[in-house]
Amino acid sequence: MMLIEQTTVPGAALPLAQFKAQLRLGTGFAGEENHDAYLETLLRAAIAAVEARTGKALIARSFSYELHCWRQSDRQGLPVAPVRAVTEIRVVDRNGSAVAVPPARYRLVTDTHAPQLRGTGGTMPGIPFEGRVRIDFEAGFGPDWEAVPEDLGHAVLLLAAHYYENRVEQPTGKGAMPFGVVALTDRWRPLRLTAGGPR
Repeated sequence: MMLIEQTTVPGAALPLAQFKAQLRLGTGFAGEENHDAYLETLLRAAIAAVEARTGKALIARSFSYELHCWRQSDRQGLPVAPVRAVTEIRVVDRNGSAVAVPPARYRLVTDTHAPQLRGTGGTMPGIPFEGRVRIDFEAGFGPDWEAVPEDLGHAVLLLAAHYYENRVEQPTGKGAMPFGVVALTDRWRPLRLTAGGPR
């Protein structure tokens, strides 16, 4: 299994002004452009950490997910939520030849924590021996920061501020995620009711 982020969060969607206000940073200082680039790096790192913890894509973008077999014969969970649309599914044989699966062969079941694909005929499309399937999809709460749930957005700002205040590497055991971030993100973490690997 391999999840690939095909597009990144655009710079215009980052809450740079909010982050600077939280840090109480002024404007008009020399090197402000370079400093903004550094703050953007911290925001991206915080977004990545919150997304990894919750399994949620905060800002909408494109992903692809490659598998060598379906987890269940009639359905397949997707590793990121919320999924907005499945754009294409391709079955690839051992020689690399790809064939698009007709959209009538599957449907997206949306869910806050565990979106799924389901085969419309009761089974998922077949994957050839030593082949794979690639699922291209769009996931995220929306195209800009306004679409991000308030608690997750605040968790990102708190974590980015933590990174800013702790720019020197922390001793072992002191680099854990701040309690406030943990508290804000806990309800967004997916529940795993079954043993084993990814859904």
